[in-house]
Amino acid sequence: MTGVEGTLEPFSCPRCGETAEERFYGPCTACRAALGASQGGEGRQVEAERFEPRMHVTPNAVATKE
Repeated sequence: MTGVEGTLEPFSCPRCGETAEERFYGPCTACRAALGASQGGEGRQVEAERFEPRMHVTPNAVATKE
C-alpha cells in the first residue's frame, strides 16, 4: 500500500461535530486533548495474586506415571 501513510481524510468529529482532517476516524486533536485532560489519570502499579491451584484439581494420569 503506497501513498496511504500521509493522507489526511476530512470527516466530521464524532464528539464535537466540527470538520477535521485526520489520518484515522475518531475524535479530533482538540477533543483528544480535552479527553486526556479530563479523563486521564496517573498510572498505578497493580499487584497480581500468585496462582495457587485448587485442591479439587487432580494431576492427569500421564503426569503421575513413574
